[in-house]
Amino acid sequence: MIAKLKGLVDAIGEDHLILDVNGVGYLVFASAKTLGRLSVDQAVSLLIETVVREDSITLFGFADALEKEWFNTLTKVQGVGAKVGLNILSALSTSQLRQAVAAQDKNMFAMASGVGPKLAARIVTELKDKIVSVPTAIVAKDINEALAGEINNDEEVKNFEDNLAARDDDPSKIEDAISALVNLGYQRIDAYKAVNQAAIKKPDADMGELIKLALKEFIKG
Repeated sequence: MIAKLKGLVDAIGEDHLILDVNGVGYLVFASAKTLGRLSVDQAVSLLIETVVREDSITLFGFADALEKEWFNTLTKVQGVGAKVGLNILSALSTSQLRQAVAAQDKNMFAMASGVGPKLAARIVTELKDKIVSVPTAIVAKDINEALAGEINNDEEVKNFEDNLAARDDDPSKIEDAISALVNLGYQRIDAYKAVNQAAIKKPDADMGELIKLALKEFIKG
């Protein structure tokens, strides 16, 4: 089983990336949150969950151990397959997932694509007694490797932390702005990056202002 891959990002799609490891390109599926941290030609180390089925072997990549642990926990819930699991991780940060389970807030899970009211209710019910965690040292190591390609870059780590803080402030506002841009024809991964950059620059912006600021990010890009 493949548990970790280290290489250069060759390409980034809406729900996947191609990771070049010594000339071999691995197709790795990942959440928008993980993909949003990456750029083409970036050196990166990803934790991998290998899913083997009768007719396929699929790789799922995670920038940190906690996201991977949540993926494994979520996909044990009946009705939550790997794709839906990634959709949930794209819509909610790991801290938001913890809060949603603790508060038994099924509406938070229903924000994710492919999660209806019944499945959201099942998720909060089945996970209410679950504690999802990993050692702090592991989380810190994985974030640094994923963001900086094992190079100590304090500015990138700070931007990542600001990014999470912006999403935690009002996840529905962020997600609604991303969805609006997707409806306008932008790729979800591009919308995710632009909206989060806008939220970092102006955390108190409402959804309409976030969309305008994100559109300016597209123009600059």
